[in-house]
Amino acid sequence: MKKILVVSALLSAILMAREMKVDTNHQQVIVVEPVVVTVQAPVAEKENTHVCPSNMQEPLAQKGTDSYKMVRINVVGQGVAPTMTSSPAQAYALAKRAAIADAYRLLAEKVKGVRIEGSDKIKNMMVQRSEIRTFVDAVIAQAEIIETVFKDGLCEVEMELNLNEKQWNSILASR
Repeated sequence: MKKILVVSALLSAILMAREMKVDTNHQQVIVVEPVVVTVQAPVAEKENTHVCPSNMQEPLAQKGTDSYKMVRINVVGQGVAPTMTSSPAQAYALAKRAAIADAYRLLAEKVKGVRIEGSDKIKNMMVQRSEIRTFVDAVIAQAEIIETVFKDGLCEVEMELNLNEKQWNSILASR
């Protein structure tokens, strides 16, 4: 109750200060217009912290605005149409399939990272052979194709993966 009185007193003082005008005779004239301020007391919500086995839902106390945060990952995969195909439709289909596979690989690299192995063979202080291998190991599910563009034998597929914060944190923890 005290907070409501303080808030209403502050609002009144602010409104009165705004409405203060100076007359031509250098006298202050105060014009106050009535303002209706309605303040409602917060309604106490019932917290249901019990998890019911029949529906297996999380308790309301654990659900918050954090459960709505999403991590969005966008990639563009590219695929080239092979030159030896029986029809333009087959070339388009193969280029699109290659672009989708490339997009999945790019998503896997962003989500789980890339394992890199390298070796160099040196003889007489000169590099004779240098080899680098990259590996990606991930499962990507529920990725969506946003856009597909085919131009001059090159197919580009834009793909998007949406993860909620809980999924993203579990992925980061498993690295």
